[in-house]
Amino acid sequence: MSPVNSPIDPDGTRLPIKLDTTSNGEFKPVPLSPENHAANRLAQEAAGTNAKRLAVSRRSFLISACGAASTLLAFNAANAAAGKIGGFFDLPAEAALEPTLAQSRIGGGEGEFIFDVQGHFVDPNGTWLQKLPIGSNPLSQMPKTGCALAAEPGARSYLRCLGPDEFIKDVFLDSDTDMMVLSFVPSKPDAEPLTIQTADAVRTIVDRMEGMHRMLLHGRVNPNQAADLEAMDELKERWGVSAWKTYTQFGPGGKGYFLSDDIGTRFIEKARKLGVKIICVHKGLPFGKQSYEHSKCTDIGIVAKRFPDVAFLVYHSGFVTTVPERAFEGRGADDGIDTLIRSLIENDVAPNSNVYAELGSTWRYLMRDPEAAAHALGKLLKYCGENNVLWGTDSIWYGSPQDQIQAFRAFQIAPELRAKHGYPEMTPQLRAKIFGLSAAKVYSINPDEVKRYASRDRIARDRAGYLEHPEPHFLTYGPKTRREFLNLPGAGTP
Repeated sequence: MSPVNSPIDPDGTRLPIKLDTTSNGEFKPVPLSPENHAANRLAQEAAGTNAKRLAVSRRSFLISACGAASTLLAFNAANAAAGKIGGFFDLPAEAALEPTLAQSRIGGGEGEFIFDVQGHFVDPNGTWLQKLPIGSNPLSQMPKTGCALAAEPGARSYLRCLGPDEFIKDVFLDSDTDMMVLSFVPSKPDAEPLTIQTADAVRTIVDRMEGMHRMLLHGRVNPNQAADLEAMDELKERWGVSAWKTYTQFGPGGKGYFLSDDIGTRFIEKARKLGVKIICVHKGLPFGKQSYEHSKCTDIGIVAKRFPDVAFLVYHSGFVTTVPERAFEGRGADDGIDTLIRSLIENDVAPNSNVYAELGSTWRYLMRDPEAAAHALGKLLKYCGENNVLWGTDSIWYGSPQDQIQAFRAFQIAPELRAKHGYPEMTPQLRAKIFGLSAAKVYSINPDEVKRYASRDRIARDRAGYLEHPEPHFLTYGPKTRREFLNLPGAGTP
């Protein structure tokens, strides 16, 4: 148990499962629903009651497995009271008070492999800061407590809480993540909050700690932007990128492109020529003044059928926060995740082919509404395939991804929805595929080899000591209000 006088949240006011309005910066924060507020309130009440019953402090209770289980059970109660029972966190009530039971349900099994294919951090000293107006403080909504680096000298010292040191703590010490792909945000080459050079520096830090394949890198390519296609050679040869990341809704003057366009085809053919045949494409989560049309997945089925030797990883799975997630509606489905499913069906791309649905920000947002989550996951597993849904968290915008991991371990689609719509049951075997086994195949990684080396590397040793007195901060870093979102560098016009 952590000491009672913890310097981080000593009164135990922060819940371990973070249900708030935080955005990843690509969409405007969405206010919590009445049932979300009720869920948080019930969870706070349960934490006080259960801590007393176990004779521990609130903080000690909340950082335990029982604390996470108690919070998820409170979320169940609030959703059920609102009539939302299509998805739920499958936990016995006793898990709130029995540590062994709680750990067995949300703690992960032996040999579990968690491969997060979408991680981020910000270079706190990058040249992108020089492009900002004098006196501006990007991401100034960053929490000033819980991250010791924020207190260091310098007007923008708070940015260090998104840098390499805090990144490693949040991802590899405070969560069960084994491996991560470091990705990029849409930007011009001279205004990137994370450059390939900084990304490689973090990978080097991990490698220096004896990690074997703890981290892979994306290469950002927007083929409709000058010189990006030409830069692909260097990204492969010098930086050893494992995949390409692109934003079809992004481009000069707010004009996007489709992968099925001529420029998109040249991009795919260049990737094939270079032998890096994994294309990660942002779809859904339309942002700012960029092209909404090109955020839809209408091109995915076309290129998947045209290039069967290329793996297309659809980041966010086409999810849009303003589009309710329901059962697939066929030809009338023209937005959100349904555009991905429709594109696959219309182009005869079978489940478990070369199109993969990634869950970064999508799962984190849908944790608010487990019934919508049941439809979203059910559809993706049914139409993309049970081998083709990939784990991603979009962290560290949401702080440590541990709460997303714990919630997903417990999540279940209600039997009624499974029977009515043909959704699969969330079994341990299926979760294992989503958590990492499926992505490992895409990236040609041997999970057993990674686990074998990772079990004895520097990070593993540091984590073993850290977990004797863990100090998770339970904070999120991304914008939480419309004002904070609009204050992001280039918000609306990345």
